Amino acid sequence: MRAKIKSILFASATLLFAVCLLIIPTETVEASKRGIDIWASSVFPSLLPFFVTGELLISFGVVHFIGVLLEPVMRPLFNVPGIGGFVWAIGLSSGYPAGANFTARMRQEGYISRIEAERLVAFTNASNPIFIIAVVAVSFLNEPRLGLLLATVHYGSNLCVGIIMRFYQQNDEHVRYADNSGNIFKKAFNTLHDTRLKQHKPFGKLLGDAVVKSIESALMIGGFILIFSVVSTILIETNLLVWVSELAKGIFTLIRLPDILALPFSVGIVEITLGIKQIAQFINHPLIVKTLLISILLAFNGLSVHAQVASILADTDIRYKAYLFGRFIQIGFATILVILIFPLINLTSDLPIGEAVPVLNIISNYFWQCVVHILANYGALITILGLWTYLIIKIYRQLTIKRESQ
Repeated sequence: MRAKIKSILFASATLLFAVCLLIIPTETVEASKRGIDIWASSVFPSLLPFFVTGELLISFGVVHFIGVLLEPVMRPLFNVPGIGGFVWAIGLSSGYPAGANFTARMRQEGYISRIEAERLVAFTNASNPIFIIAVVAVSFLNEPRLGLLLATVHYGSNLCVGIIMRFYQQNDEHVRYADNSGNIFKKAFNTLHDTRLKQHKPFGKLLGDAVVKSIESALMIGGFILIFSVVSTILIETNLLVWVSELAKGIFTLIRLPDILALPFSVGIVEITLGIKQIAQFINHPLIVKTLLISILLAFNGLSVHAQVASILADTDIRYKAYLFGRFIQIGFATILVILIFPLINLTSDLPIGEAVPVLNIISNYFWQCVVHILANYGALITILGLWTYLIIKIYRQLTIKRESQ
């Protein structure tokens, strides 16, 4: 009976979505364009290099080298193998859903148990520093100095989630503890060497595989961004999101937050980038309130990212509930950290005449402004070149297979 109800719900939701596309075609087309623009100009060029590099590091055994070295740190701190340090580093530097993507890879390769994978996916899927500092702080809020605070809160709360999740399913019987006796550097190098020898493919084939896998993952992410951009527009145009925001308004009033921010916050729950941008546009409201709401959205990730993670985990036995549980823990820690750290940050824009401005601040602000400029002007070009490379590799391989079969 439950399966039948689920079938009816899925069919009804899909039919309703199709009807909305027909009723408000102009708005949904614009939403599609906006989603493609976000993906092509920002997401694809920032994710692809990390995806390709990560795949090559796995193929050449560097991941295992790092895993052996980090085992004494990752196991006592997070109760995961040292190889989780690689996943965490990739997840934090490249942004979501890279952490989930490489956690799934580690599980598929058999390097970690299911419980270890669930611990990992709860805290390795984070927003990247380019988005937090360059896009949110510099571009949206026009407060470059707020970038460090947002990054500290986001990654600090992420670290807290990892420590809490070490106690998740502690009685897991499939945990494999590494042998830490002997020279750890020698053992790490031997592990790297043995892994590389198992790869009987030339470098060109490994590079091609890495590019193809990475671009296919990036295309899947782009599809989700586009769909959820359309979904958020439909929810706004049909006033469904307005009704949801009424519930949020009640909560906002209860905790003494401006209820006018309830609607953009609700938008951010569905699509994080759009919601944060709308919150930043309310210039007359206290900066600490906007910082708090933005930090909560960064911790939650948005339903668009949740759908991407669920899709990636569907190919494994990793349960999505661990990831969802981690988001709620991170929201709590992010809230606490904003309240504690914000009063320590001097965000006064107007300096007294004659007061020196630190050179490092000028360099830092200029750097992130350059990052925004490069992504805005050349992000789409990088995306086109990446897709062109993908097509060339696919066509070449198809021709090679045909030639070998003849």
